[in-house]
Amino acid sequence: MKKRVSIKDIASDVGVSTALVSYVLNNKKEGRISKEVAAKIKQAAIDLNYVPNQIARSLKSQKTNTIGLIVADIANPYSSQIARIIEDEAQKHDYSVIFGSSDESAEKTQNLILLLLNRQVDGFIIALPEHAEKQLSYLNGIGIPFVLFDRYYPEIETNFVAIDNYKAASEAIQHLRDNGRKQIGIVSYETSLYHLSERKRGATDLLQDSSMVVNVRINHLDEDVKEGIDKLLNIEDPIDALFFTTNLLAISGLKYLNSLEIKVPEQIAVVGFDETDAFDLFYAPVTYVKQPMEELASQSLKLLLDAIADPETKQSVILDTELVVRKSSVL
Repeated sequence: MKKRVSIKDIASDVGVSTALVSYVLNNKKEGRISKEVAAKIKQAAIDLNYVPNQIARSLKSQKTNTIGLIVADIANPYSSQIARIIEDEAQKHDYSVIFGSSDESAEKTQNLILLLLNRQVDGFIIALPEHAEKQLSYLNGIGIPFVLFDRYYPEIETNFVAIDNYKAASEAIQHLRDNGRKQIGIVSYETSLYHLSERKRGATDLLQDSSMVVNVRINHLDEDVKEGIDKLLNIEDPIDALFFTTNLLAISGLKYLNSLEIKVPEQIAVVGFDETDAFDLFYAPVTYVKQPMEELASQSLKLLLDAIADPETKQSVILDTELVVRKSSVL
């Protein structure tokens, strides 16, 4: 087995002190160190195949400078986009991010939490799935800093960052009404998750009618979307608009409307939720509720770093959205 290259070896190769090498390789602000010397140190580390001893470093500082990030589904454009932004933001603060995807499973979330704890992360940023109260209680019980993003439990005091889902849905419905739509169907998930419940509540409160809601099972998405749209098309006074509470529901619904040769927006106006490239590819670019992704990510990281510095702190941030109006909802 090859002898592990040390900071001392790099210092000897470059002809500088070990303290200077440590300073540069730990990403400290280089200050008076010349760019040329810093570049030589970094190049020597590469040439000598230097591997940082993270274990020794964490024993000394009691920190690993790593964050555990658990998203619902990394394949979903929303999750992948937020993960990328959090990773970029964390890097600015000399933190690395380890990702995990819960696939909307409380059991998998628990397994990921344990796995990341074994990696000695300094804290978590988590989008909890449905029925994850035990996981939330566990995190509170062990005292590790964490921030919930997108999804939270209003009755439990935690650090969280989210959007005003009620207001966002209300604005989407009002936009459809302002454009002459009278029979508005709502397609959402069959779930107890607070953020989606608030989207449904925001829509139905404005319409003062909950009979136009289609509840889709997450594991039967396409099947239930088709069945729900068929139902709304065949009532006595059929729909002239659809509001989808997530991007995946909207994509499934648009595919089905297209297969039925229903014209958007002439016959049915459409509003989706969350940004996705698929909305641009539809022949009538889709109106959608845009979440402030950069701010969601930066605020989540800020609250986590605050909690790492002071575990007793509890903060919450509610952000507004923007309705991006395009062809799918306006004649």
